[in-house]
Amino acid sequence: MNKYLAEFVGTLLLVFVGLGSAIFDGKTIGPLGIGLAFGITLLAMVYVIGPVSGCHINPAVTLGAALAGRIKGSDVIPYWIAQFLGGICGFGFLALILMGASNAGPDLLHTSAAAVSNGFGDHSPNSYGLLSALVAEIIVTAVLVLTVLGATSPAIPAGFAGIPIGFSLFVGHLVAIPIDNASINPARSLASAIYAGGWAMGEIWLFIVGPLLGGILAALVWRVVQSR
Repeated sequence: MNKYLAEFVGTLLLVFVGLGSAIFDGKTIGPLGIGLAFGITLLAMVYVIGPVSGCHINPAVTLGAALAGRIKGSDVIPYWIAQFLGGICGFGFLALILMGASNAGPDLLHTSAAAVSNGFGDHSPNSYGLLSALVAEIIVTAVLVLTVLGATSPAIPAGFAGIPIGFSLFVGHLVAIPIDNASINPARSLASAIYAGGWAMGEIWLFIVGPLLGGILAALVWRVVQSR
């Protein structure tokens, strides 16, 4: 159970810090700061829980790792459950903070969750459509998962994996935030969509399917590269 608990805690902290930076200071720090919040949190978690669970804290990474032969297939569903629950609880702590604001009204939680939820079309930060969001999510997630597979390869010197992994998530956010608020992680997307409801839940499918396809693509590329 330790590895599942580690995935739960790691995903909780990633959502809390990453989306917390967007909710409480997003207008000041912008995509650069939000991307750094996600990237540095992931970098730190690699060293904290990596030795326990591999520090996936992302269903797309778990799927890619399984397809690449890095983990047992029987671990995929338990990892996903831990990650999705961790993300929901991470946003739950943000909800508690929002409810304690002096100007907290009945709509503050809903509007804050909607502001950081992933969307396309009318709900894209720059009005990008479904296809644009899908392509962006597949590619940037594939970059992250491919980096995880490469950085954690036995051929790579131990102790450095967190740096490229954290930076790959950072640069992925720089690309995807203007397009769809950057998912790259189905657990992160579901966490905010549940609290936002409405259109966010209606569009959540893309931000589950897109990153998972990115994880599959990365695993296929990794196997091709390793076969040569």
